[in-house]
Amino acid sequence: MTEIRAVFFDLYGTLAGFDPPREEIQARAATKFGFKVTKQGIDAGYHMADEFLTGQNATRPVRTLNVNEQWAFFSRFEQLILQGAGYDVELATAAQVWSEVQKQEYRFALFPDVIGGLDQIRSRGLSVGAISNINQSAEKLCDEMKLTGHVDFAVTSGETGFEKPDPRIFEAALSKARVTADEALFVGDQLESDIYGAENAGLRPILMDRYNGYPNYEKHPRVTDMESTMALIDEMMAE
Repeated sequence: MTEIRAVFFDLYGTLAGFDPPREEIQARAATKFGFKVTKQGIDAGYHMADEFLTGQNATRPVRTLNVNEQWAFFSRFEQLILQGAGYDVELATAAQVWSEVQKQEYRFALFPDVIGGLDQIRSRGLSVGAISNINQSAEKLCDEMKLTGHVDFAVTSGETGFEKPDPRIFEAALSKARVTADEALFVGDQLESDIYGAENAGLRPILMDRYNGYPNYEKHPRVTDMESTMALIDEMMAE
């Protein structure tokens, strides 16, 4: 098997999540409309909503939608979250809940195990990068997410003009790392954008399943945190 020389990571859902946690944000908004939600239900809802987001970005990226189109998109996004949580609501109601979500103070933050995991991977002599469907510069992304000094580089759709699963965003990362596709692993949480995208670009995919959305997935390796990711990488490097 070809030597592993680089490991790339998706950002949202893989390296970072909501702070405060998404179930708390959603619960505060939903309560105003009489909906009682659980973490399990919100996880199920986000599983569907994030797949909807992935499908949209694969056809017409959300960043390219106008204001009205984005509002319609996120109303449906929220409708799917509530559906997973056990509530089938009209799109207009979902839009109201989404509006309440947007009024809250929250941010994206790295999961607690990320910095240590990234540093361990780099200590193996591997090039480490982040690939994100985010509409901003790589430098700003790394600074805001406190990834500077813990990854060798980042590649964003805002800079490249391409969203995962487009192979060109993966190719941009390969170019920065100066490795070939078969020398690189890609760790991500979405099947279409991350796993199929990486596979189609020739990289070796690893599914990060922090929320247990794909418990029976078998086609490619599946991990649930940075500890299991590091163990898998060590195993693959020893082959």
